[in-house]
Amino acid sequence: MEDEGTIYLKEKAISEIENILNQIIESEIPEEKLLEQMGIFNKGLPFVKLNRPCIIADGITKIQESDFDALLKLHSRVSNDGRIMKFVPASGAATRMFKDLITTFNNRQIKSLEENLSKEIDYTIEFIKNIKKFAFYEVLNNKLSELGYDADNIISSGNFRIILDLLLFDKGLNYSLLPKGLIPFHRYNDEIRTPFYEHLIEALDYSADNNKRARVHFAVAKEFFDEIENHLYEITQYLKNKGSFDISLTIQKKSTNTIAVDMNNEIILDDENNLIFRPGGHGALIENLNELNGDLVYIKNIDNIQTDDLKETTIFYKKLLGGFLVQTQDKIFELLVGLHSGNYSSSLFSEIAEFSKNILSINTGDDYEYKSINEKAEFWKKCLDKPLRVCGMVRNSGEPGGGPFWVEDISGELSLQIVESAQIDLNNVEQKLIFNSSTHFNPVDLVCGLRDYKGNPYDLNKFIDIKMSFITIKSVGSKEIKAYELPGLWNGSMAYWNTVFIEVPDTTFTPVKTVNDLLKKEHLQT
Repeated sequence: MEDEGTIYLKEKAISEIENILNQIIESEIPEEKLLEQMGIFNKGLPFVKLNRPCIIADGITKIQESDFDALLKLHSRVSNDGRIMKFVPASGAATRMFKDLITTFNNRQIKSLEENLSKEIDYTIEFIKNIKKFAFYEVLNNKLSELGYDADNIISSGNFRIILDLLLFDKGLNYSLLPKGLIPFHRYNDEIRTPFYEHLIEALDYSADNNKRARVHFAVAKEFFDEIENHLYEITQYLKNKGSFDISLTIQKKSTNTIAVDMNNEIILDDENNLIFRPGGHGALIENLNELNGDLVYIKNIDNIQTDDLKETTIFYKKLLGGFLVQTQDKIFELLVGLHSGNYSSSLFSEIAEFSKNILSINTGDDYEYKSINEKAEFWKKCLDKPLRVCGMVRNSGEPGGGPFWVEDISGELSLQIVESAQIDLNNVEQKLIFNSSTHFNPVDLVCGLRDYKGNPYDLNKFIDIKMSFITIKSVGSKEIKAYELPGLWNGSMAYWNTVFIEVPDTTFTPVKTVNDLLKKEHLQT
């Protein structure tokens, strides 16, 4: 006979196991995905091996002025036919944007900005001194007035904490928790525009069809879905004299969340005995993109927007990128039709090899000449029959983030990839030197061809390199954990796509990573 203590312990263990199993079921993460993630934690992930950075004429193409007209005509053809959609990842909160202001506010020992010297304080001083330049100042001033404050008196007295409290937290505007896309970024006289607003304006300028209808998709946070939907409706009503919109919204799928583990790679429970699941990063959006069944899709981050006086260059190069994709895609489809006809010839193979090397940066390899005719045909079918992306690249100006590189796989084969610093071994002097010698930066300015030569949508899940996942160290409550992130949307999630890198002007890249970026000249209307 078991004593009551033993029975109690067994029942408790069974209850805990049942609780964990129920949480796994409720997570909606497929069992095979969970097992795959646990295996990755235990085995670790290989670093990407950089061969060399991409530069002009070696991985990066510079479009010649003599080609502009032809590419613009190709873009016009597909936009008029309504083949273009714009895809904007927009689920991120503005918390990081206000990080230094939050740090200053939370430091209760600070009584006066002028008496303290630190990075955050210098940042906050710049913010307060220029506060009237921000597009959201009028909204903030109204909130101050509602509560009986005078903004000028507060600013002159240095009582910054009142301003930060009403700007950042739920007592006032709550900007630190809002999606970045809902924060007012630009002011044109009496008109205030958020990033959502600017993205719709931009979409009309390069993606609208013959009926002036633009198709735009936003991936948004679930908790702000209704608020964003209402905001977009108000904008479309205001812009209805300029054009119309087919707007769709999705949220990041719950099934793309990932499980976290402790530092020993064991499943960990938080302080309330719950499994820790985390968003899988922007790589999870490959599922959203896949389900759109889109044709030609432009991708651009929510915070990379331009004011009207800079839009002309941005729109021009958007059209060039689209035209280049169409030109490349048309040729790929023509070659695939030839390959699938079965009428093979040495001239066809020579044409494919030259095009693939010069445009797609695909080389045949040392064993190509020993392949039979049928083997060569299958080789080229496999190489060409893939989703296509044309990626704008700006000159490297020191921004944190990834860039274009020639990457070498375990067989020695080279491919064009967008690589982040977290993907390489920075303790390897040679790899670090290659990474730091990059001349260009990835601004997330892509146009993607998502259908095959028969017009059928690709299953984008077949072109992901799971080895390009990330493992990062995070803190949850009192516990340190390992977090798993899916291969990035424009990194490992597109690793097996055909890729072209195109240089674009720096003025097409004006991101707002912190609130004081809005004080830069490219975000202030003159």
